[in-house]
Amino acid sequence: MKKPKQKELIHLIKPQLTRRKLLQITGFSSIGTLLSSCGTPALEDLVGKLSEPVNQKVEQLIFQPQKLVPEFSINEIQPQELIVNSFRNTPIIDVDKFKLIIDGEVNNPLSLSMAEIQNLPLSSMIIRHVCVEGWAAIVQWGGICLRDLIALSQPKATVKYAFFESADGYYESWDLPSVTHPQTLLAYQKNGQQLQIENGAPLRLASPIKLGYKQSKWVTRVTLLSQLSNFKGYWEDQGYEWFAGL
Repeated sequence: MKKPKQKELIHLIKPQLTRRKLLQITGFSSIGTLLSSCGTPALEDLVGKLSEPVNQKVEQLIFQPQKLVPEFSINEIQPQELIVNSFRNTPIIDVDKFKLIIDGEVNNPLSLSMAEIQNLPLSSMIIRHVCVEGWAAIVQWGGICLRDLIALSQPKATVKYAFFESADGYYESWDLPSVTHPQTLLAYQKNGQQLQIENGAPLRLASPIKLGYKQSKWVTRVTLLSQLSNFKGYWEDQGYEWFAGL
């Protein structure tokens, strides 16, 4: 019997498997750990460079850009479980002077105040926030669908990525399908209340489709690009996975 090719195998098992399980089966997610545990730092760097493009392609293959992630009930919210992680010191932001910039390869660059953002339709969701450190929390986020802001900026057909800058110097990048997922928000509420500065106010990314380190706090600028520079994300530039999907 002819042995199925790997591409055919992925097609056959896709409906039954999560992204994480598929990566484990194909061995892509573990190759870096396996080889780097018995090799030199140079080998570890090489394995990371070789395996990440494969990881990314497989994850993107499984990702369904418009499929909603099931949400939780309001009774399942875990207000004490959301741990506050800081990249640097919490920035000082004057909300009255705050502007969100959306620029890059767009036909209509935007500079929006919080009042203008809050006049747009509010979206709310109760999802699980998952940290790469191993903890998780069920949180209700409220804010503006990022895809609505992207649409207002009139991105050019060449755009494939969004690069996020934060007031504390943190930076991050996402693929455009994840940015425009219907449950990707720029949030200004947490659990029905105004978002607090320690949780990323006035605006932070919130989404059930990415790990926590992708969900930047204190977002000040979104730049739409057809290509990423050498800087992909603060943690990614230190070896973390770029796609980081759930």
